[in-house]
Amino acid sequence: MEAYAGATARGRYLLKLSRPRFWFYLAGPVVVGVAFGAATVPELFRPANFLLFGYFLLPANLFLYGVNDVFDRDVDEVNPKKDEREVRYDGGPLVPAVVVACAALGAGTFAISPRAAWPFLAGFLLLGAEYSAPPFRFKTTPVLDSVSNGLYVLPGAAAFALVAGEAPPVAALVGAWLWAMGMHTFSAIPDIEPDREAGIRTTATVLGAERTYAYCAACWLVSAGAFAVVDIRIGLLLLVYPAVVFGIYWSGVAVDRAYWWYPAINTAVGALLTMGALTRIVPPEAVLP
Repeated sequence: MEAYAGATARGRYLLKLSRPRFWFYLAGPVVVGVAFGAATVPELFRPANFLLFGYFLLPANLFLYGVNDVFDRDVDEVNPKKDEREVRYDGGPLVPAVVVACAALGAGTFAISPRAAWPFLAGFLLLGAEYSAPPFRFKTTPVLDSVSNGLYVLPGAAAFALVAGEAPPVAALVGAWLWAMGMHTFSAIPDIEPDREAGIRTTATVLGAERTYAYCAACWLVSAGAFAVVDIRIGLLLLVYPAVVFGIYWSGVAVDRAYWWYPAINTAVGALLTMGALTRIVPPEAVLP
């Protein structure tokens, strides 16, 4: 019973470490990438699509956040987010071992993917590690901490390439990268004071809360413009992000509360993008009575 209880406790710890609320930040782009990359119904249901989705749903999150928590151990001592919604790394060997195992699984995704997807898969593993780990530790360098978070769109680019056999349009990559930059920097606003206390410099700590709102809005506005080059409807949909951030700023809603709205917002936007992409393959009139 003790062994069972211990295994259960470790499983719960790892589950919380993986940030379930944010699982779809990596797995969601895979769904969108497959939907836009496919030209036929059978292409949507290739086994490799499900394997890639499965990796980015849980193992990739364990890899990304495991590296983060190991190298942020000192900072997290004063981070209030770790008190309830997240966990603090306890210094044991479990998390490093899981990180290595999940990195190995990530390397395995190259075997199921065409060469067109390899740069995106490699980019995810590299940026996922170096965002938090030495020698680069991008998260502690203003601007680079924001730019490096384009890693969140790389699963979607890899999924598109997996299905289509070629990279997605450059304008879509630019728009998605800017969206991720805005998303990351907005999520750093609640950490401004803990990061300052720990002596960590980020884009948000340098700009301060008010100018960080403006930075995020600018990223999202340019992102919507880039997506409009691909499809005006996508550009219009992406305007929800600057609209929401302006609403949060002017309404005075606490950012550490608004921060937790974004998984739902991102899921809704991702669902609309996916459904829109699927209508290219199966027109609504083909299934509606």
